[in-house]
Amino acid sequence: MSQTHTAKPKDQLDAEFSELYRAHLRDVYSYAYYRVGDHHDAEDLTEQTFLQAYRHFERAQRESHGRPLRPWLIRIAHNLAANLYRDRSRKPASPIDDTTPLSAPHTTEQLVEGRDELARILDGVRRLPDDRREALIMRFALGMDNREIARALDRSDGAAKVLIHRAIKQLQELVSEEAPKE
Repeated sequence: MSQTHTAKPKDQLDAEFSELYRAHLRDVYSYAYYRVGDHHDAEDLTEQTFLQAYRHFERAQRESHGRPLRPWLIRIAHNLAANLYRDRSRKPASPIDDTTPLSAPHTTEQLVEGRDELARILDGVRRLPDDRREALIMRFALGMDNREIARALDRSDGAAKVLIHRAIKQLQELVSEEAPKE
């Protein structure tokens, strides 16, 4: 394979990749966790994301023209999560058990109301079309701006803004449909 560009020394590339890893590990893991809903799967997805990123790191640096690589990493995680869902749809898994103990002192009524509301929101997010769910996760779980979301989803800035707006509106409708009637 002939290369016309000047390759960086491996130790320099490794140092730069280590910096990228440290800077974005939390974001990639958070994205993966919100996407798949399971810590073990999120850890696996995060590991796979960085392995794939490492294989293509030098080319991604060249092609980014100095732009941040976080959207590129999230796009890799997005694609791997889509593959995971496609594979899982062939053999469905059992629902997630929430065994996390609550330590804050609240009344039982407050806990039930809070959990019910959270359950309605999470259910609403799961019911959104994939692109809208992705945009919301990137925006609210990762704090990505519209331009980063646009790059991660391979859309224009305007299309990303519209996608987020529609996702929020649809989520509000889904959650209000499920709200208990007074």
